Amino acid sequence: MIEIRENLYWVGVKDWELKKFHGDEFETENGSTYNSYLIKGSKMTVLVDTCWGPFKESYLADLERTVGLAHIDCLICQHTETDHSGAMVALAEKRPDLPIYCTAKAKQFLESQYHGEWNCITVKTGDKLDIGGYELLFLEAPMLHWPDTMFTYINGMSVLLSNDAFGQHYVTGGLYNDEADPCILWQEAMKYYANIVSPYARMVKPKIDQCISMGLAPEIICPSHGVIWRDNPMQIVEKYLAWSAAYKENQVAIIYDTMWHETKAMAEALGRGVTEAGMTAKVINAARTGETLVLTEAFRSAGILVGSPTVNNGITHAMAAVMEGLKHLKLTGKQGAAFGSYGWSGEGAGLLQAHLEAAGVTIAGGPFKQLHLPKQEELEQLEAFGRQFASDLQK
Repeated sequence: MIEIRENLYWVGVKDWELKKFHGDEFETENGSTYNSYLIKGSKMTVLVDTCWGPFKESYLADLERTVGLAHIDCLICQHTETDHSGAMVALAEKRPDLPIYCTAKAKQFLESQYHGEWNCITVKTGDKLDIGGYELLFLEAPMLHWPDTMFTYINGMSVLLSNDAFGQHYVTGGLYNDEADPCILWQEAMKYYANIVSPYARMVKPKIDQCISMGLAPEIICPSHGVIWRDNPMQIVEKYLAWSAAYKENQVAIIYDTMWHETKAMAEALGRGVTEAGMTAKVINAARTGETLVLTEAFRSAGILVGSPTVNNGITHAMAAVMEGLKHLKLTGKQGAAFGSYGWSGEGAGLLQAHLEAAGVTIAGGPFKQLHLPKQEELEQLEAFGRQFASDLQK
């Protein structure tokens, strides 16, 4: 148990060994945390969220040792996904009478996930709980990133418990953003936003605007994964506003897969052209790079070029996964094109182009199809397109 400020404690779990999350969907090379918080009021002691199921025994043992399970008066369940609620069943077995404050959708999800009966008290935006000396204000935050999600604001402390919003899959020896490596922290914060929050980007600004209109001014933001924002906490809020508004940097992501280096040669030629025009080119082999990172680079790019050889009248497995992921992100304001080599029928580049359009990317040319290995003049044509593509993006 670590004191964040008087009467507010971190009682979570650090998972240094975690390398995959959401099944195998999300790469977490820097581990993660399952942040759980304890608030001590003069009337009530409140537990906010729990942890992932594999850690439930050690988690509950630590709570028993430091707080005493019998001394917890209620649980706030801000989101029922199992990385936050996994220890709740074991807690309920020990404390079946424990009141659980959650949204109506969270109550439904608890019942459908765990098939038990829960002592739920449903709340909505604006509802408050007086715990003695502090008042907890509940704010529904649907689709940030599940329909059941809510935030909890601690009046009297100026602390926002934001659940998955503003988090990162990142574990450090410390607990706070000013104790973390800023390069890793911001990379992980963007990766988290791009892959988990960006499909619901349209929900971000209205929720932040609502918090501001309610007069909330957090001095600390406590997410459910990663570090706690105590040093200038509004910097992550400002980033979310920027990331949710058709975000792009001065770079082009050139994402490809290759079989015999023919499509690779095309990707590298496009990259040379982009670089010559003054933009950063990220040339990424999708089969040899984690999909989470690939999608993050697509998210941050102004342009997206995708390539695959034609394989059995289609595209490679790696590029099929990337294209499905791009559709999930619901990107806006991006331009792109497709390319690829072929030996027989040549459908691959055209299929990629259709996938790009389905992902909301504006097509700027192509598709570029190449029979086997491109000749020098064909590579020069691709370089020229890369230069023109990047020049147009910078206008």
